[in-house]
Amino acid sequence: MQRPQVQRQASRPVMADVARRAGVSLKTVSRVVNGEPNVRPALRDRVLAAVRELGYRPNAAARALAARRSRVIGAVTPGTARFGPTSQLFGLERAAWEAGYSVVVSSTFEATPDELVRAVRELVEHGVDGIVLATPVHMAPIEADGLLQRIPAVSLDRLPGDLMLPTVVPDQRGGARAATEHLLELGHRTVWHLSGPMSWHPARERADGWRDALEAAGAVVPEPIEGDWTPGTGYAVGRELVARGDVTAVFAANDQMALGIMRAFYEAGRRIPEDFSIVGFDDVPEAEHLFIPLTTVRQDFGATGRRAVAELLARLGSNGGPAPVHSVVIPVELVVRASSGPPPHRQATRPEPIDRPQQAMHPQGSR
Repeated sequence: MQRPQVQRQASRPVMADVARRAGVSLKTVSRVVNGEPNVRPALRDRVLAAVRELGYRPNAAARALAARRSRVIGAVTPGTARFGPTSQLFGLERAAWEAGYSVVVSSTFEATPDELVRAVRELVEHGVDGIVLATPVHMAPIEADGLLQRIPAVSLDRLPGDLMLPTVVPDQRGGARAATEHLLELGHRTVWHLSGPMSWHPARERADGWRDALEAAGAVVPEPIEGDWTPGTGYAVGRELVARGDVTAVFAANDQMALGIMRAFYEAGRRIPEDFSIVGFDDVPEAEHLFIPLTTVRQDFGATGRRAVAELLARLGSNGGPAPVHSVVIPVELVVRASSGPPPHRQATRPEPIDRPQQAMHPQGSR
């Protein structure tokens, strides 16, 4: 009697499959997935793309035992559920998984140097192989303590002082400049700016890009208004801008504040974009589905995470030896939608700063 044929399950992809898909040698694949140095970035990206396409998952336990490593990356992030930091962390976790690592997160619940020191120490004590810093806190105490001299680390924010770490950052300044130039090219005489908390480097970079565009165009530069990344702040500032009567365009440092501004202008009977234009930053998933889709600057959080992990793996592969320290800038994209258009036909007056009580704004350390 003929035995029934049993359908075999599809075999789990192995390193040889990745090598064939990427068109490289087994040794090259091994060097990439083990984070060894001296692999050209384009070649590394090709191997990692093949890893993603095939769903290849290295045997983490065996590799950790052989390399005497935990196969765990630590991430220091702000204690917030807002879109920017959350998307950044998701991109990092996905990239780490593709490279055969898991991620342990330590959050800073306040935007203070002491909180950053606590978070880093927590990860070091956990035994992580390396750390990705994704929180914009001043680094001086960590420099003095020497914590980051004992473990490979990469930052997703530009660093002050002499702390020598590789950085992987989106082009915040270029994106803000493009957003402002877009509004000026539509015919607006100037563009107001609702910034994020100036203790955050991305907020400062976006404010600098906005100012760059206005100064290059010879436009009046209104006094920027400092916000706290929240829609409530956007709404409160929007009501004040409506009351001025001469504001035709605003660049908000993130989409949540832009949404609050839009609500204030809508309630005041101002049409968007016929009477008023608004551009945000981040491209939250809701932005394109609003009743008036939001023009915004899109960040590629996946690309940022992949490059950060690649930089960290290169440092891990140096086995404590010297590793290149440089800054990688990830491009951003201006996405033009319906919230931006030409200004109404009116004589614009010179903007005067808004006199606002200092206590009205409380940066909450969220983006």
